[in-house]
Amino acid sequence: MIQEKSHSEEVNLAQIQEMCVIFLRECPSGALHLHEFKRIFGIQSSSPEESLFLETIFRSFDTNQDNTLDFIEYVAALNLILRGSLEERLKWSFKMYDRDENGKLDRKEVKSLIRILHKIKLQKTEVSLTPSQICDRIFELVDNNNDGEITLSEFMEGAQKDEWLIDLLNLDVQTSGWVIQNCRKLP
Repeated sequence: MIQEKSHSEEVNLAQIQEMCVIFLRECPSGALHLHEFKRIFGIQSSSPEESLFLETIFRSFDTNQDNTLDFIEYVAALNLILRGSLEERLKWSFKMYDRDENGKLDRKEVKSLIRILHKIKLQKTEVSLTPSQICDRIFELVDNNNDGEITLSEFMEGAQKDEWLIDLLNLDVQTSGWVIQNCRKLP
């Protein structure tokens, strides 16, 4: 089993408090909308892929599905991204992949997110696989019963067996460093 990687930059409580102050300053109403979320994290004129990725992240944290993040949802999101365990981050990743929220991942859902990650993350690495090939490899490694769907338990178990797979499935785009860096850019 693969051991959890430690965050390259330890996030302390003071940094989370600083980001909470930013939330309160930027959103005095207590509701953070998608456009404000993008502004806080520096996604204004970025690529469509980055924008879609951030929208997916935003929706995954909007637990009451009211199209805003309240303060509690925001703090929970920061805690997960910056301090969450491997298991917690994998469960969150599964939720992000599971677009239809049926508790299973099909090839369409996996391939959709892989295309986004491919443009954001994988093009900067030495991975020479296409999104379709990556999707096929994921299903070969994770879909234990070969039914064409990946359950949460298959996802969790499979992800922890393979270093390449855990980096990919964990949606690791150096989120914690990115969050800290972009929050510090705000006035």
